[in-house]
Amino acid sequence: MREEDDTYFAFSASLRIFGDIPNLEEITSLLGVEPTYRHQKGYRRSPRSQPMPHDMWIFEVPVEEDRELSDHLDALWAVVKPKLNELKKLKDSYTVDIFCGYWSNSGTAGFEVRHQSLEIFRALEAPLNVSVIIT
Repeated sequence: MREEDDTYFAFSASLRIFGDIPNLEEITSLLGVEPTYRHQKGYRRSPRSQPMPHDMWIFEVPVEEDRELSDHLDALWAVVKPKLNELKKLKDSYTVDIFCGYWSNSGTAGFEVRHQSLEIFRALEAPLNVSVIIT
């Protein structure tokens, strides 16, 4: 159990595909992995929430959150690389990106990513998106 004063860092990396996707199962079949999360346009997380504006298919790599972001990206690249051509074709119809998360309780700390781990962004011609949450 973590003490309240202990500094912590957590990371995640996900492949996201979103837009008007007529059949989310086709994405699953094409990529050969089950999504970690998916929803259809109009879905509401709760009765009071806004409806989702588009269909979404997300695969988050099963890497422990305390491992550095490079480890998450490397694991995601291992899944994505064999399906790179298929993913690039999907970009003609949908938004395909890599979304990263960073959580910490330190407002003065940061993180680094090994340059080799950035290959996934170059290959997919996708920007690096990082959600930073400091608690």
